Amino acid sequence: MALILDNIAKIVALTNEEKALFLSKTEVQHHKAKTLLHNAGAICEFSYFVNSGIVRSFNINDNIVEHVLHFACEGWWIGDLYSLLSQKPGNLFIEVLEDAEIVLLSKENQDELYSEIPKLERFFRILTENSLVAHQERLMDNLSLSAEERFEKFCSKYPTLIQKVPQKQIASYIGVTPEFFSKMKARLLKK
Repeated sequence: MALILDNIAKIVALTNEEKALFLSKTEVQHHKAKTLLHNAGAICEFSYFVNSGIVRSFNINDNIVEHVLHFACEGWWIGDLYSLLSQKPGNLFIEVLEDAEIVLLSKENQDELYSEIPKLERFFRILTENSLVAHQERLMDNLSLSAEERFEKFCSKYPTLIQKVPQKQIASYIGVTPEFFSKMKARLLKK
């Protein structure tokens, strides 16, 4: 549990008692690859912290095409933020891609922690703000950058994922078809 405490310590300092209280409100689970942590259409009840493994969030459109929104590696948070905050049914699936150890923090426990340890409200506000900034940057990248530039940004943001994640999911994340991605990657390798 040191990893999640280190993650929090980057933004706020907790006393030993506060650390113990925080950890008492979490649950650690181990999941095999291809496990769905959350289904679209359900209300998201948890924030997920990845202790180990890889997790992704994605949506499936009406044409049964997957759109990958996020990947989360060791030390990253993931969830269906819209659903978690609004407590309305979400539109994201959250899936384990590589066997993972996940720390779950329920919305109910998170809200209790805000009262019991007010600085955690600051931590999660900053986490949410960072997520909003990343979403806006990704949207602007999708509108203004070429597929090759988006792939280069993906490689710099997720350097460990290039060999671990199926190419079709990387293609989905950068907004191209798997066929286009293969041709583009081959062209980049020739340079």
